[in-house]
Amino acid sequence: MYKVILLTNSTNEFTKEVTKNVGFMQKYLSSINWDKFFATMLTKGISIILSCFLFFILFKIGQKIIAKTYKSYLKRNFTSTVRAKTIKHLLDSAFYYAICFITGYTFLAIIGIPIGSLLAGAGIIGLAIGLGAQGFMNDLITGFFIIIEQQIDVGEKVRMPNLGIEGSVISVGIRTVKIKSPEGYIHFIPNRNITTITNLSRLDIKVIVDISIVPEEGIERITEIIEKITKHLAKEYKGMIKQGPKILGLVDLGGGNFAIRTIMFVVNKEQSNIKQVFTAEYVQALTKENFTIPSTNLVNI
Repeated sequence: MYKVILLTNSTNEFTKEVTKNVGFMQKYLSSINWDKFFATMLTKGISIILSCFLFFILFKIGQKIIAKTYKSYLKRNFTSTVRAKTIKHLLDSAFYYAICFITGYTFLAIIGIPIGSLLAGAGIIGLAIGLGAQGFMNDLITGFFIIIEQQIDVGEKVRMPNLGIEGSVISVGIRTVKIKSPEGYIHFIPNRNITTITNLSRLDIKVIVDISIVPEEGIERITEIIEKITKHLAKEYKGMIKQGPKILGLVDLGGGNFAIRTIMFVVNKEQSNIKQVFTAEYVQALTKENFTIPSTNLVNI
């Protein structure tokens, strides 16, 4: 009997609580102006749909403009394909995130969420992240200017004096540059560490060829032979030789050593080949005429 009474009391209390909650919900629902609610939802829904359509059109137009600019940039003779692709990737990413940010901001404004408070909170978080990612941002900014200013290209030989690194460029990125050393090592260099770049693959390179001689054996005849060889090689390698070759004549190398010096400007990356060809032809021609070659001083290019 006692258990029945307790069960009955619990049931009555539960019923009262449910009735109370139902009554509260009924009062709350009845207080809502449903006509205004549905009108507001319809208005905001239409605004969101129109905004989506507008931003979609803007996104497509922006993509076409970037693609057209990329194709136009590629047509330039001096343009590197790698640089053009990198710039296009940067523009695509920047444009995509800009559209996403503006779209999100617009949606929040339409819904009625207080954007100012969100931006204030995001600013604090962004400041904390920014302090931790300062090095990363320096890499991005430096890499952007390296690419835009066309400082280096893939395949070029470069030297970075502050890092003591020299080699061929195998990758130019927005965050890092990859350099392959003559020994075959790959250096991954954060862009923020690059302060000075010496590009060894731009413009024509000066080549100096010194052929040591014994002046007493006859400078005039030696010079005549060298001039003959020089004219022949100049015609054969005219596609590589951009200026010269010019025979300067007898030069004093010091220590009682003398040489006939020839200088020229050649296409970059062909300097070693041209120097070797001229030296070999000079030595062979003079040796054939029984002239003495004390030593062949290979001047650094």
